[in-house]
Amino acid sequence: MGTIKKGILGGFSGKVGTVVGASWKGIDYIRSLPTTVRNPRTQGQVSQRTKFSVTMDFLKPLTPVIRQGFSADASGKITAMNAAMSYNLMNAITGEFPDLVIDYERAVIARGSLYGAESAAATAAAGEVDFDWDLTTSSNSGVNDSVVLVAYNADKKDCVYNDSFGKRMEGYGSLAVPATWAGDTVHTYIFFISEDGKRNSNSIYTGSVEVVLA
Repeated sequence: MGTIKKGILGGFSGKVGTVVGASWKGIDYIRSLPTTVRNPRTQGQVSQRTKFSVTMDFLKPLTPVIRQGFSADASGKITAMNAAMSYNLMNAITGEFPDLVIDYERAVIARGSLYGAESAAATAAAGEVDFDWDLTTSSNSGVNDSVVLVAYNADKKDCVYNDSFGKRMEGYGSLAVPATWAGDTVHTYIFFISEDGKRNSNSIYTGSVEVVLA
């Protein structure tokens, strides 16, 4: 119950309906009661949190790659990881709650205006994954563009990538993988970085391969 102060025209303290009266430093004020969420864990809310968790589990091991791959989308308060989260939440989640998973073919680990490749593929070799790509270029790309190779192990939530970049002109490259990955299926991607390091291509999904040691 609220208490009226100084007559009918004065302030009041306490609660009247959905309004609360109070005083601060001699100033009377009123405010509405906060809205109470009866069920803060609705299926829609839990589904969205699950999507976020699934996407983060995928992207977190790829953090160094994402910093370069989504650098063009990072600006102000938006980090490269924020941009990657936003894109993949909208485009790379598949399935029905609670069975939500990453669609690795639709997932993107790099975005940019640089020309990529008409075709690219990955195959398994002893202790490594081999990549090849076509050598076509366009007006905004060149033979000296660097190429980033990535293998992502979904079971182990881990990835490997090349930190000594090859060149577009080579048309092929290899990525060593840990011996502990033997028999695991990995998802593979490539993307290109311009010679001056200022632009990326979109990443290209180059398929899934089973790791072999011999």
